[in-house]
Amino acid sequence: METLMDTQTYNYKVVRQFAIMTVVWGIVGMLVGVIVAAQLFAPSLDLSDVGPWFHFGRLRPLHTNAVIFAFGGCGLMGTSYYVVQRTCNARLFGGWLPAFTFWGWQAVIVAAIVSLPLGYTQAKEYAELEWPIDILIALVWIAYAIVFFGTIAKRKIKHIYVANWFYGGFILAVALLHIVNNLSIPAGFMKSYPVYAGAIDAMVQWWYGHNAVGFFLTAGFLGMMYYFVPKQAGRPVYSYRLSVVHFWALIFTYMWAGSHHLHYTALPDWTQSLGMVLSLILFAPSWGGMINGIMTLSGAWDKLRTDPILKFLIVSLSFYGMSTFEGPMMSIKSVNALSHYTDWTVAHVHAGALGWVGFVTIGSVYYMIPRLFGKNEMYSTKLVEAHFWIATIGVVLYIASMWIAGVLQGLMWGSLNADGTLTYSFVESVKRTMPFYMIRFTGGLLYLSGMCIMAYNVYRTAISGKAVDAEIPAVSQTQHH
Repeated sequence: METLMDTQTYNYKVVRQFAIMTVVWGIVGMLVGVIVAAQLFAPSLDLSDVGPWFHFGRLRPLHTNAVIFAFGGCGLMGTSYYVVQRTCNARLFGGWLPAFTFWGWQAVIVAAIVSLPLGYTQAKEYAELEWPIDILIALVWIAYAIVFFGTIAKRKIKHIYVANWFYGGFILAVALLHIVNNLSIPAGFMKSYPVYAGAIDAMVQWWYGHNAVGFFLTAGFLGMMYYFVPKQAGRPVYSYRLSVVHFWALIFTYMWAGSHHLHYTALPDWTQSLGMVLSLILFAPSWGGMINGIMTLSGAWDKLRTDPILKFLIVSLSFYGMSTFEGPMMSIKSVNALSHYTDWTVAHVHAGALGWVGFVTIGSVYYMIPRLFGKNEMYSTKLVEAHFWIATIGVVLYIASMWIAGVLQGLMWGSLNADGTLTYSFVESVKRTMPFYMIRFTGGLLYLSGMCIMAYNVYRTAISGKAVDAEIPAVSQTQHH
């Protein structure tokens, strides 16, 4: 049974654990990213003498899984637990279940860190982990859903705040995506075969892959945006009506856009075109959400000068707007003919991952940490400011170099002589790309250094404060937004 004390305070312990691990896994995932970026212009760094564990092909899925599911996942779980309690005036549901979601998720991450370098993989983008780990993910995720929706069910406030709609949509959609895409037949302890074959397997995979971006990396982080931007700005959400339209339009449209990853493949032509059309429609709700977030600063723009946490949150929205303009454009078949399989795609993904997901998570964690440790603000606002500028320069160097490299590659690969033969060999395009790989590495290194500054700042804030659990307000109808 929950004690009386438990019922009168929010469960901040699990939020603290997730917030700290968000920073730790951020550093780990981005460090692996910097290593694989270096391998692309210095292949000797794959450490062939030692063994196959550090090869690009094994470290690259480790990087994507660590950044998306370890850094992003811990950020989403931590912030959703914080937000759902604060906006429902209710302690997290489920007694020991929140603790299980934390330790279970860390077990998933450690299993990924061990199994991927050993070469255990399903070879599916963002779904590389083998079946025993997939089952653990499903169990943790079901527990997460029970905690989240259980807390909403016992809320003391009638209204469900919009951030919880986005978190809830993300939790349900990711469960559906994970289970359907990972249906497979085990053929040994760490080996399995998918139940789908050929083009259908590819279609299901990119339905999953694109919606991992749409729900894990978009809807979940929009939940963050709709709580932390208004809180840090001290202003109400610009338009509540727009936020509801944004939610339903995004949730409906995103599901059907995945086939744009498979232009010019064995997928039926109509499926490719449908994915393209729905991707273009997706532009509208995405920008509706971005405008809603940025316009929340109406009447408070001056705060941007002095508040680096707000800078992170607002610049993340600029990157969200940019990525969600670029995505639909790249889904157009004629543009895709140039961009597909080039580093332009890498630039697009990282504008979203580093600029949008990274910045909104960093801003949200900076908002929560002082409150979780009984402090008024972070140990050093100057260090937050330094982190902001170092990370911003890092992102810009990264995406600009990859855009240029991508367009260059696309043009060189498609360039033909008068007799129809290729003008350039593939190796020539690789040689031309090398300087841009060095710039990309520098950008990644800057972003990683920013995370190390953050870790120091969080550590100093935590040790100078003490772990606190805020009391649940006695007046149950107080709104928190």
